[in-house]
Amino acid sequence: MNEYVLYLVPALGIVGLIVMAIKAAWVTKQDAGDQKMQELAGYIARGAMAFLKAEWKILSYFVIVAAALLAWSGTIHEVNGMKIHSHWLIAVAFIIGAVFSATAGYIGMKIATRANVRTTQAARTSLSRALKVSFTGGTVMGLGVAGLAVFGLGSLFIVFYTMFVKDSAVSGEEMKRAIEVLTGFSLGAESIALFARVGGGIYTKDRCVCRQVWRPLPDPAAHGDCRYRDYFFHHRYVLRSHKR
Repeated sequence: MNEYVLYLVPALGIVGLIVMAIKAAWVTKQDAGDQKMQELAGYIARGAMAFLKAEWKILSYFVIVAAALLAWSGTIHEVNGMKIHSHWLIAVAFIIGAVFSATAGYIGMKIATRANVRTTQAARTSLSRALKVSFTGGTVMGLGVAGLAVFGLGSLFIVFYTMFVKDSAVSGEEMKRAIEVLTGFSLGAESIALFARVGGGIYTKDRCVCRQVWRPLPDPAAHGDCRYRDYFFHHRYVLRSHKR
C-alpha cells in the first residue's frame, strides 16, 4: 500500500481542524450585544459546561468498564472453532474514540453558546448577517466532528497497519486484525455520542432553564403540544431583542 496515501488521510483531518479554528475565531470576534445579553449568555454557557462536565463524569465510568471488557475479549482468539481477529488494543482504540467524541461535543457546546448571542445581536440589524453568524457557528461543529474523525481513524490505521501488517505483502488475516481493532475507535465515538444525545435531550431544555432558574415565565401552551412550547421559549428572547 502506498505510504503517502496513508499519511494523506490524517493530514486532511488536520486541515479540517485548522479551518474549524479559523471559523471559530471569526464567530468569537462578532459583536456579543449589550451587557444584559452577555450576562444571560454567560449564564447559559456556564450551565451548559456544568452539565457537560457532570455528563463526562458519569460516562467515564462506562468507558472504563467497556474498555476493560473489550481488552478481555481481545485476548480470546478462538470461539467454537471460529478464529477471532481481535486484539487487546481494541480497548485503546475505544478510549481514544470516546475522548475524541467528547472533545467534539465540547467544541460544539462551546461554539454554540458563543454563537447564539452573537446571532441574536446580528439579527437586530440584519437577518442575512444573523444567518451568516449562525451558519458559520454550525460549520465549526461539523468541521470539528469530521476533522477529529478523519484524523483519529487515519492515525490509528497507520499505527495498527504498521503493527499488524509487517511484511510488504498484505495478507487477509493481518488486514482483518488491523481493521477489527480499528473498529474500537468508532465504537467509542458512537457510544459517547449516543449517551450525550439522549442526556442532552432530556436535561438541557432551554425552557426549563428560563422558567426554573432565571425567573418564572407563563407557559403559552400548558395543555398543548410540547413542540410548540419548545419553539416558543427557544425564540422568545431572540424576538424580543429584534423588536428593540
